[in-house]
This record gives sequence, structure tokens and C-alpha cells, in this order.
Amino acid sequence: MLDVAAAEIGRVGYAGLSLGAVAAAAGVSKPLVYGYFGSKDGLYVACVERAAAVLGDAIDVAISGPATLDMAHRTLAAIFTALEPRPHDWKVVYDQSHPAEGPAADAACAARGRIGEQAERGVAAFLTDRGLTDPEDRSAMVAAWTGVVAALVDWWLRHPEQTAAAMAARSRRLVAALG
Repeated sequence: MLDVAAAEIGRVGYAGLSLGAVAAAAGVSKPLVYGYFGSKDGLYVACVERAAAVLGDAIDVAISGPATLDMAHRTLAAIFTALEPRPHDWKVVYDQSHPAEGPAADAACAARGRIGEQAERGVAAFLTDRGLTDPEDRSAMVAAWTGVVAALVDWWLRHPEQTAAAMAARSRRLVAALG
């Protein structure tokens, strides 16, 4: 059910999520979906939490090593590898169609917050290793880094024939070209 629901969220967002459509696609009854998740919010929260855990755990491993340029390569490879089985998980985490308040918003905020904190931590370590400690530099680099990551993942989602390994290699080439 979670795989079907996450794919549906990736396609139509929270706003278009239908428990009936999820139940039909999963081959179960709508009452069974309600029995497991309680509500549309409950199903959405379960999908966001699972996607965020997979992504967040992969990023944690990638940024735990040395704060070299290779950390950027490790991070991108980790993101693509984590998303390969369920690429729509990216859209689940970054869906903007959920309500502004309540459990769905709280789950999405927590998921994005964890990934944002990881970006902040990784960028801070990378810049500090290079003697750059200005908070404004760090803020600008976090914005640039998260924009690059989002753009690469979005490009990949539009090119599903690309494997995670191919995207990691492409990202490595592109990042290296900047240096």
C-alpha cells in the first residue's frame, strides 16, 4: 500500500491523493487502507516518513566522511541510489500540496528539515575545511547546493532511463567541471 500511495503522491501530490484509488491500485479495500492508516493524512505521513528516513539515512552516511569535494559526490550518489527503487519518494518529501497545518504539514516539515540540516552540516564542514566561516557564505552555499541537488534529481525524474549509477557518474563529471 505504501509503494502505491507514494507513487500516487509523486504523481498527484497530497491534494490529488485518493484513498480509493490507492486501495484499487493496491488490490485491497478502502476500509483496509483506513484500518491501517486512519485517514488520508495518516497515509501521507507514513509515505513521507518512510521516504525521508531512506533519504536521510543515506545522506547521513555520505556526509560522515571527510569534508572534501568527494563528500558532494558521495552525497549525490547516495541520493540517487536511495531513490532508485522509488524515485517518486523525492516528490513525496518535497510535495507542496499538503495542508498548511496538521499532521501532513508537520511530517513534510520534519522531513525537509532533516535534509536541510544535513545540507547545512555538510556545507559547513566543507567550507570550514577551506577556512571559510562566514555565516552568509555558508547560507549562500547551502542555497546553491540544495538548488543543484534538486535540479539534478528533477532532471533524473524526467529521464527515467538513467540509472542511479549513471546519474552519480554524470553528477561527478558536472561537479568536477566546476572546479
